[in-house]
Amino acid sequence: MSERGQLVLVAATLVAMALAPIVLAYLQLGYHDDVRATADYDDPTAETVRVVERATATASSGVPGDYPWPDRNAAVTSVRDDLRPPLDHLQVARVSEGTVTSITYNASAATAWRDANCPDGPDRQFGPCAADRGVVVQERTGRTHVLGVAFDVTTTTDRSETTVTVVVRPVGRQTPV
Repeated sequence: MSERGQLVLVAATLVAMALAPIVLAYLQLGYHDDVRATADYDDPTAETVRVVERATATASSGVPGDYPWPDRNAAVTSVRDDLRPPLDHLQVARVSEGTVTSITYNASAATAWRDANCPDGPDRQFGPCAADRGVVVQERTGRTHVLGVAFDVTTTTDRSETTVTVVVRPVGRQTPV
C-alpha cells in the first residue's frame, strides 16, 4: 500500500472515531417526528377558524337588510348573539378528544384592523367604519355592513397550546393580525 493510501486510511479512521460519540448521543436521545408535519395531524386551530369563518358569514348575512347605520350597535349585538351558539359549541366539541378551545372577541385587534382597512378622507368609497366589541362595521348607502370580526382562538391539546388572533371577514377570507 502506498504512503498516500495509508494516510487516507488513517484520516478515515480518525473521522469515524470522532463521529462515534455523536452517533451514540443521537441514539440515546432518540428522535421525535415533528407532529404537525405528519399527515396524521389535523390542526384543530385551523379547523376552528374555518368553522368560525362560516358562522360569521351566516351571522352577518342579513345585517345590511335589517339595520340602518344609526342602528349599528344593535347590528353588532345581533351578530354576537347569532355567533354565541356556534362559538359555545366549538369550545366543547373536542373536549372528549383532549382538545380545549377558547374563543374570545378581540376589540383591540378589531380597532387596529379598522384603522388599517378603513381609510379616512375624501377618497373613501363608502362611509365611516366603527369597531364595536370586536366587530367592524361600515356604513354603505345608509345601511350597516359587517366587514370583520376579531377573535382570539386558543387551542390546548396534550401536545401543545396555540393562540392566534384573526379578523374573520364574512365574505370567507380571514386576515391575520
